[in-house]
Amino acid sequence: MLAPTVRRTWAPVGCTPLIRHRFANDRISVISGVSVSPTRRRLGLYGFFFWNNIGQAEVVAFLRQMLRHLRGHVIALLDNSNTHQGAPLRDLCRSTPRLHLEYFPAYAPELNPDEAVWGLLKGNLANGQPDDLADLEGDLQQEFRQLSRSQSKLRGCILQSELPFHLPCSFH
Repeated sequence: MLAPTVRRTWAPVGCTPLIRHRFANDRISVISGVSVSPTRRRLGLYGFFFWNNIGQAEVVAFLRQMLRHLRGHVIALLDNSNTHQGAPLRDLCRSTPRLHLEYFPAYAPELNPDEAVWGLLKGNLANGQPDDLADLEGDLQQEFRQLSRSQSKLRGCILQSELPFHLPCSFH
């Protein structure tokens, strides 16, 4: 959102930091996902930006984009949002046999490594002052690129989740 997320920061004693911004409820909607390569143990971060709310069609577009980048069978772990279910997704699975959808249990964000990704991204963007949606999108894309290049941070997102991971010990 254009309204900044405010986080604690450092400042000289007696100089309270102020964030000045124009109030606006404008937002960018983002779908993101972390990929784990079972053979190379390499992690990837994918994101898709939208200027309006995300529905089933946008989820299908995101999954199609991921399938262009990933080889072999893909297991997508999704939360139980209505946008992650329905006829468009069932049609995509029928037309793409290498795509398999699995769902997290209801109300279990602690299992989702993508929640940690968003914690990092929002922390890095906290106290920011984008002037408009284009600035916000630029900042978000830059943070996405930096995080996607950090295997150690992505690995931390996976390991901090309570998802039972069964990868070889060298992953840790």
